Amino acid sequence: MIYFHNDYAEGCHESILQRLVQTNLEQTPGYGTDPYCAAAAERIRVLCEDPSLSVHFLVGGTQTNMTVIAAALRAYQGVVCAQTGHIHVHETGAVEATGHKVLALPSADGKITAEQVRALVEEHRASEAMEHTVQPKMVYISNPTELGTIYSRKELEALSEYCRDNGLYLFLDGARLGYGLEAADNDLTLKDLARLCDVFYIGGTKQGALFGEAVVFSHPALAEDFRYMIKQHGGMLAKGRLLGLQFDALLRDGLYFRMARQANEKADQIRAVLGKLGYPLYVPGSTNQIFVTMPDAVLDELAKSFTFSHECRVDDRHRAVRFCTSWATSQENVDRLCDALRQISKEKKDL
Repeated sequence: MIYFHNDYAEGCHESILQRLVQTNLEQTPGYGTDPYCAAAAERIRVLCEDPSLSVHFLVGGTQTNMTVIAAALRAYQGVVCAQTGHIHVHETGAVEATGHKVLALPSADGKITAEQVRALVEEHRASEAMEHTVQPKMVYISNPTELGTIYSRKELEALSEYCRDNGLYLFLDGARLGYGLEAADNDLTLKDLARLCDVFYIGGTKQGALFGEAVVFSHPALAEDFRYMIKQHGGMLAKGRLLGLQFDALLRDGLYFRMARQANEKADQIRAVLGKLGYPLYVPGSTNQIFVTMPDAVLDELAKSFTFSHECRVDDRHRAVRFCTSWATSQENVDRLCDALRQISKEKKDL
């Protein structure tokens, strides 16, 4: 079986394993106070071109999302996101479990706009029952989104401007950030994210690390006492250097971005074949996630040799599914998938 189900099926890049072996018997302070975490944090500040940034390392995406949101919001405040947002549909109510409501907005492509946020906030503030309802205080977006789309600089600037003018925080989930930054049509940089977001994170789990996410605060007040929140919410690793070592290795010599670019290029190869075979993209994209609508008969045959994830049923004969490449996807496996798509489609051409 060949996996195109997600981008974290493999372990980690070999450079991380080498660093872990080389440093295995070193003694360092715990809980992220070691030299490796300090070096990785400084590397991130340099890449973002902002020496004032506060950087913290957590063990996973869900812990990161719920910890950042819990740290930023008061008990009566909520977080705005797209209806497809990870915190809304894929984290088992983790944010709600911390006492904060997720305020979901409709979205066809995984993104939300400054205008949508404005309408929601104005409706809340104009209500006579304002204090009886949850106050929107933070905007959560993913880049890439859960549907593989990316925000443009113009879109992010509009969200940032509205949030800052109206007292909301902007939080960007970067679990797949490298894939977004290396997309062919992307015009955002790490420097832009540090400038426009109050907090964002650089994903490791889905981009070549064994585990871990690097949280970057540009808003000083949000970073205050954040380590208390990390500990309380189960995101602090006693052997914290394991996180620092991984990010220090990934962010050396452009490795993180090079791996992401290669994953996107392999996804583009698959998209090209799907297009030639006449399968419409469920959501157009340029990152490592491919959402496509295909006949059940083709998918059922394909599933005998390949894994992929179900998105939704389109009609009684077609489903939308996701194929996902990763930093570790081999050209051989891409070729095998493309060959299988051609062969099965030829056999099922009338479906």
